[in-house]
Amino acid sequence: PILGQGVEVIALSFVQNPGDIQTASNAIKSRAKILAKIEKPLALEQIDEIAELSDMLMVARGDLGVELAMEQVPIAQRKIVQTCRRLGKPVIVATQMLQSMVETPVPTRAEASDVATAVYQGADAVMLSAESAVGRHPQSAVAIMDRIITHVEQDPYYRKMQEASLPEPEPTTSDAITAAARQVAHTIQAAAIVTFTSTGRTTLRAARERPDAPILAITPELTIARRLAIVWGVHSVKSEEVKGFSEAVANACHIAEQEGFAKINDRIVVTAGVPFRVSGSTNILRIANINGVSYNFTFKSVNCKQSGFNT
Repeated sequence: PILGQGVEVIALSFVQNPGDIQTASNAIKSRAKILAKIEKPLALEQIDEIAELSDMLMVARGDLGVELAMEQVPIAQRKIVQTCRRLGKPVIVATQMLQSMVETPVPTRAEASDVATAVYQGADAVMLSAESAVGRHPQSAVAIMDRIITHVEQDPYYRKMQEASLPEPEPTTSDAITAAARQVAHTIQAAAIVTFTSTGRTTLRAARERPDAPILAITPELTIARRLAIVWGVHSVKSEEVKGFSEAVANACHIAEQEGFAKINDRIVVTAGVPFRVSGSTNILRIANINGVSYNFTFKSVNCKQSGFNT
């Protein structure tokens, strides 16, 4: 019944081994993405295998802190985040991030540092729990977390950390193109990297590179746009399907301008796979200039506050 309601992600609690993910995958049959909540020591022992089979992971520090000694939790968090960074899988750091704000209007300085640490480590998202579910100051908690994220990502040291932890690209055309897109965008100071995707893989690869330009993901599938909203640095847009790459570039320029990512005379980097709708076929990179021409495209943005340019 839940899958029939259009759920994008199923979160599995207390995952202990890869078999738990495989069992869930067999039941879900690609109708939703699988988020593995890492809460058990056994899962840490097989974290690579679990991450490979999952679509995304959560560092569920509340229950993880019950199962592990408290001094081991920060090490476990770093291990999980690094694993996801290497594999290009989204990772969420959650639980007790601004815990004191359940009662008080401001967090402790230690809590602010805790949120910042997760962002510096490369988490795709940081998550409030009791602070916004039952806390007295939910709006303030969200606003303060947003401020922390924004300031960390403006720190030059943050960019150095992301570049230092950049995973080696795999020897594939898709990875070569996305790695090149990051470098090209940096060199020409592009306003955005635009990815066309039907499955989300192209955009996930772009986010794995942690470029210093925001990522605009364009997809004909609303479900894919929603799933990508949690990925680092990604702003998702559902748009009508394009028939060729020239039309895709025109669409990219129009949407980048309309969504506020670029203005007249800015440049964007566009990546796509031709033929379209073939998974893993990213094989084209184009630099395009925004010229202000009006195009008749229909699109709808899908927004989600997160780590990564606060999109």
